[in-house]
Amino acid sequence: MSVEVENVRKDVRMRVETDSMMSSAWILVYLLPILLAVLWVSIFIVAIISFRVTVTPTPPSGQPIPTILLAPILASIALLYGFMIVGLIVNIILIYKLVNRRNTHFKRQIFLFEDIVAAAKAIATKRGVDAEISLASCDRTVRETKAEETEKGAVLWAILSAFIFPAVWYVWYFLMKDFYKHERREDGFWEDVGRVLDKSGIKFSVPRRTEPLPERSFALYLILTTITLGFFGIYWLYVLLKDPNQHFIYHLQTEDQLLTSLETGAV
Repeated sequence: MSVEVENVRKDVRMRVETDSMMSSAWILVYLLPILLAVLWVSIFIVAIISFRVTVTPTPPSGQPIPTILLAPILASIALLYGFMIVGLIVNIILIYKLVNRRNTHFKRQIFLFEDIVAAAKAIATKRGVDAEISLASCDRTVRETKAEETEKGAVLWAILSAFIFPAVWYVWYFLMKDFYKHERREDGFWEDVGRVLDKSGIKFSVPRRTEPLPERSFALYLILTTITLGFFGIYWLYVLLKDPNQHFIYHLQTEDQLLTSLETGAV
């Protein structure tokens, strides 16, 4: 096996670490403020109803006057702040994971593209095939990928999203747009690689995407989230979880088929 193909194999193995599948259960993070608010109100009401003390001196009638105990109120307020801190931390973790998996996948993809091009060139040269046009297109795609799919600060955006609410919308915006552009660029790359291998006498049929990522409108999603008082945001977050998962599943199939084809051609 050639060095170029072995490098592709290493890139494929990296997906276990970089292409993180995220459960739809993360949607609960979006609902967490509502759930915690309901829980706190319930605790606060129970504290008011259940805890009372007798105030002295008593009135002439001799009957004690029940008043709300101060301690339960303070405890419920402290609990509220605790809930807020928990919600803040969980939200930071969610944003970090969403942005970080974008970064790690895009970074691995650049390594993968470069090594695939190197392997395809080696095979074409070995078999005396002129595939300069398709290889030049592959090289251009790699350059575009490096220029446009730059790393976003996962820690920075997670913290900003926690304390500056509009930052959340920007994060959701670039997560939608970046994966859509990434997938369109990737489709062109697979086609060019397929042409090179086809000219080299190697069979590589690019798998068809069953559900290609649609070009979702950020403005429309933001308007729908606003007019539904945030409820559409549940679906929006679901999309941000599902789309990359779906993209990674396609990679499993495509990369395995491509690696098999390259190994065949390198023999």
